[in-house]
Amino acid sequence: MNDAAALWQRYRDWLYYNEGLSFYLDVSRMRFDDAFVAQMQPRFQKAFEDMAALEAGAIANPDEDRMVGHYWLRDPDLAPTPELRQDIVDTLVGIEQFASQIRTGVLYPPGQERFTDILSIGIGGSALGPQFVAQALGPDFPPLQIHFIDNTDPEGIDRILARLEDRLATTLVIVTSKSGGTPETRNGMVEVRHCLEQRGLHFSRQAVAVTGVDSGLDRQAKQEGWLATFPMHDWVGGRTSELSAVGLLPAALQGIDIRSILGGAREMDAATRVPDLRQNPAALLALAWYYAGNGKGEKDMVILPYKDSLLLFSRYLQQLVMESLGKEKDLDGNVVYQGIAVYGNKGSTDQHAYVQQLREGVPTFFVTFIEVLKDRVGDSVEIEAGATSGDFLLGLLQGTRQALFENFRDSITLTIPEVNAHTVGALIALYERAVGFYASLVNINAYHQPGVEAGKKAAASVIDLQSKVIQALQASDQPLTLADLAAKVGSLDEVETIYKIVRHLNANQRSVTILGDPGQPDEIKIAVA
Repeated sequence: MNDAAALWQRYRDWLYYNEGLSFYLDVSRMRFDDAFVAQMQPRFQKAFEDMAALEAGAIANPDEDRMVGHYWLRDPDLAPTPELRQDIVDTLVGIEQFASQIRTGVLYPPGQERFTDILSIGIGGSALGPQFVAQALGPDFPPLQIHFIDNTDPEGIDRILARLEDRLATTLVIVTSKSGGTPETRNGMVEVRHCLEQRGLHFSRQAVAVTGVDSGLDRQAKQEGWLATFPMHDWVGGRTSELSAVGLLPAALQGIDIRSILGGAREMDAATRVPDLRQNPAALLALAWYYAGNGKGEKDMVILPYKDSLLLFSRYLQQLVMESLGKEKDLDGNVVYQGIAVYGNKGSTDQHAYVQQLREGVPTFFVTFIEVLKDRVGDSVEIEAGATSGDFLLGLLQGTRQALFENFRDSITLTIPEVNAHTVGALIALYERAVGFYASLVNINAYHQPGVEAGKKAAASVIDLQSKVIQALQASDQPLTLADLAAKVGSLDEVETIYKIVRHLNANQRSVTILGDPGQPDEIKIAVA
């Protein structure tokens, strides 16, 4: 058998197709052999069992004694108690009713006919999922145009508010935070409240909260009479929250069919419950990931969707994959340093950006191509005889796949019929399950994030140190050196951090002056302006 015939046979042997979803998965260009697959079978048997236990309500996040139940969101009948089941159903109905009232003008801002815009304030999973879905599925002329504040960058906040200047009075503000204490989200809320109140507007009559039941934000919203509150359940993690109120509320407000998103996810969930490696697309993905990186994340995952509407999919997957799999220790407490780095943008744009390195540079990656069969609504003009723009896009995808394989660079190809609510829901569910399978294969917990919490605590300590620095400067009757200032606040081992604090305060004219050359930290003195 020649090479071409052997490749064609391998393609047919490993091609996965789901008729209901019109979904194809091709892992044939990953170079694993039958011996590797046989070796992985016991691990997959355990992974199938682990996933079944997870869906049945096992405690999967022991750090917080929580279940992990994002699968129940698209199939409430799977929820382990009647109360949870009813809560999911009631929340979905509440979202649909609220979104309809906003879109039709039954609910409207003070003194205005209707809301025109959405300003979504959140970070991480509270922003990435809604941004991806808005880019992928948002109509060209939505009933409400959506905007995002997803950072605590003052200039970035100002730019968004400036764009909304003439429509701030008709902007619906969604504040999304499970605890209400997430600094970036809280800061964005305070900034937006201040902006609205400076213009004589009533923040509470334009605001909605998506938060944990009885959280600080939940209590604040109810006390101040916000338009509505929707729950963030403690059994749904941020990176798997797109099909909860976090993502469904902004989607419904934009006129996106949220029942169809849920339906696609539910259908993919069913396909990925099949306890047979070759008949389970999420298991096949996990197999390919394990093979590519030797079960240790030794190669990066490059995501290349060949569709403009899927531009943000790689960014969405960055959090889902890297926050879930990036772990120092395994479930037995061994230091393992697990994870898979994810990056990408879209094809064929990135063929002009980094495919040169992918084909001929350091071979530390594998590619996932995402092919969309339907080019557009309506007919296409021929660019050349018998060839349209969409034909060229397909040619570029297939050509890149072939060029990479010829130079021993592995790839996976996903094919969907078109980008719609059903297929986007299916893609989200597929990768959520693949992450769960892979975590089981490498014996880590995919559902906690101690590193993120450590970063939050470190940030809080810097803010606390800044407060002490300002107090020390205000109490001093003469300029202080960095060493003197560190001594006064009792932080001699944090001189570098103090230097950066005063440099930032000085740059923003925050009552702190640096005397001397700031490029020579040992020679400067700091005083109150």
